[in-house]
Amino acid sequence: MKNMRLHAMIEAAILASMAMVLDLLPSIQLTAGISISFSMIPVFVVALRWGFRTGMLSGLLWGVLQVVLGDATILYIVQAFIEYLIAFPLVGVAGLFVYKVQQQIAEDKKRPAVIMVLLAIFLGSFARYFCHFIAGVYFFDQYAPENMSAVWYSFVINGTTMILTFILCAIVMSGLILVSPRFLVNRSLAWPDRGLGKSFGNNLKNIKR
Repeated sequence: MKNMRLHAMIEAAILASMAMVLDLLPSIQLTAGISISFSMIPVFVVALRWGFRTGMLSGLLWGVLQVVLGDATILYIVQAFIEYLIAFPLVGVAGLFVYKVQQQIAEDKKRPAVIMVLLAIFLGSFARYFCHFIAGVYFFDQYAPENMSAVWYSFVINGTTMILTFILCAIVMSGLILVSPRFLVNRSLAWPDRGLGKSFGNNLKNIKR
């Protein structure tokens, strides 16, 4: 059990670093306030391999790296806390779907697995960008154009960014699952005792590496 936890923490840290590297690469800049990238994918992978707790840990490490490496936009302490220490960990809530995804992969049901992954990615994206939306309303209202409320401005900017980022991540993750779902397989995952857990775990172990 201790080795499994250590493995999960190491994987969370490594993929948080990968997310940071992807974030430092040039993103797709649509407007001054809207840019999209693949950077959430490593955290989604952790979450869908180990569950939401490990996914949230990976997201937290990514948020801390953003601040430490100077890639964060910080106007106020509270704003930084919301956008980097709450929003980034919430990407990991995609891990709430971990058992469903692992089950579908174990049964070699790629299309249902893709559907579960899409739902997970949407949940993680929504949770993160809802925090950015809140921060935008209270701390970035000065950037709103004239005759546009801070709420509407933040909704347009963060809502558009969320939808486009979700689509981009969804395309990549769906393609990877259809081509090679093994990258999400976690043979060390502890299955809950629901009668079928053992059989699903055995099926995962039988998947070729």
